[in-house]
Amino acid sequence: MKKKIIDGYFLILFSLIPISIILGSGVSVANILLIDISFLIFLFFLKDFSFLKDDSIKFLLIFCIYLIINSLISIDSEVGYFRNLGFFRMVVFFVAINYFFNQKIFLNRLFLIWFLIIFIVVTDVYFERLNGTNLLGYPNTGEYFGKRIVSFFKDEPIVGGFLNAFYLIIIGFFLDKYGSLRLKVILLLSLILLISILITGERANFLRALTGIFLFFTFYKELSIRNKIIAFAIGVTTILVVFFNSEHLKGRFQQFKWALSLDSQYFQVYKSGLQVFKNYPILGVGNKNYRVEVCENPNKKDDQFIDKYRCITHPHQIYLEFLSEHGILGTSVMMFLFYKLIFSKIMRVIRY
Repeated sequence: MKKKIIDGYFLILFSLIPISIILGSGVSVANILLIDISFLIFLFFLKDFSFLKDDSIKFLLIFCIYLIINSLISIDSEVGYFRNLGFFRMVVFFVAINYFFNQKIFLNRLFLIWFLIIFIVVTDVYFERLNGTNLLGYPNTGEYFGKRIVSFFKDEPIVGGFLNAFYLIIIGFFLDKYGSLRLKVILLLSLILLISILITGERANFLRALTGIFLFFTFYKELSIRNKIIAFAIGVTTILVVFFNSEHLKGRFQQFKWALSLDSQYFQVYKSGLQVFKNYPILGVGNKNYRVEVCENPNKKDDQFIDKYRCITHPHQIYLEFLSEHGILGTSVMMFLFYKLIFSKIMRVIRY
């Protein structure tokens, strides 16, 4: 009886994660902190700690040690310290995930709830694209190349990133639960999710989603080569039809092409990030210290080393941000941990 109550309580908290993200970063952080505190109290009364022997927990401890070292070697240790401190709540959060997600019934219920929430958001995205306002009446924000989808985020065009964070989890859940029995339905669901991210107009998130779904089904053994080719052809055709029938999307990706040109502001920002990495190739400038380096030049480097610097908070490219703030060593550590904690588990679903 007590276990059912505890599982039910944590099921509610985990179920609220997508909703808390929609409501705002403050609500999302508060929800994660509530999970962390509740789980630490739960651990205090838990007698079986065998789950802590999982390799994932060991990798997280390595990550904690790295964050401590990163804080010590940062240009401005106070700036990096507070950001790194925030990562520790994510460590506790992941331990909680590791404990509850190993319970099949709990996981099935949670992912079903998440799927329903994502289904509502996807429906809202299509509704807004067709009607100009979402289901709650929030209007699109006007832009030079048309209007971005905001969905339930009201005034922030970030719904594509939100869907990008959950779509592979949802697809993996259905593949694990139904496998080849519902493969055509799952492929159709994948296409619907992918197109919903495309029509938001968020270029980077669509390209990430496209890459993710392509790799996911490329390595999925239950799908024959013939069916992979058919699914690929249908997917590409659908994407091209949607794309070329939308002036908004063509405009958005035309902007993307301009951003990659040598004269664009984005390209200058990328060069700035690359220059910081060249100046600090091994350990980087430290977490959250990119702005400190490019705006203040605290180490008083000569003009030849900072001529490409642009005073901005981050280089607007995730890999350049990793390299400039963490260097080769730190980026390698994080990529390895990302593989062991996330990608290896996705590959396990694909293979089996």
